Amino acid sequence: MGYYKYVAQLWKRPRDGPLAEVYRKRIMEWRRQPTIVRVEKPTRINRARALGYKAKPGFIVVRVRVRKGGLNRPRPRSGRRPKRMGVLGYAPHKSAQLIAEERAARKYPNLVVLGSYWVGEDGMYKWYEVVMVDPHHPCVKSDPERNWVCGIRRKIRYGEKVRKLLEKIKHEG
Repeated sequence: MGYYKYVAQLWKRPRDGPLAEVYRKRIMEWRRQPTIVRVEKPTRINRARALGYKAKPGFIVVRVRVRKGGLNRPRPRSGRRPKRMGVLGYAPHKSAQLIAEERAARKYPNLVVLGSYWVGEDGMYKWYEVVMVDPHHPCVKSDPERNWVCGIRRKIRYGEKVRKLLEKIKHEG
């Protein structure tokens, strides 16, 4: 087996085995950090490389924290029908991963999202790392494997991708 297969095998059960202590310490550290943090190196190199990450200028990895569960809204003070209060039974129609990608794209508007992967969770949050690329960076433009990102309509395409996913979710439910 190659190196990436061993890494993938470790990440199948991060709370058990050799990764357990490191995983627990990371989660405790991540809780104290802001919601969106730029990371020097990807936590799961095998997943990042599979999504198109290269360790060169123009590529960045962002860790995004997303709350688990539905929306916990405070009960409205003014009177209305209980059905319309919107306190119980709210579930987002997007996955937590899609929400993380959208937040990263909003934080870095000049970058393009290549993809994202799960890196951890606790009782309250889920963390995802989002791989992003700068389509205007010379290193990316000169790379024949990655310069498809440099298209003019790239940002619009990402928006279309998200919109299509939302339409699909809407029609399923």
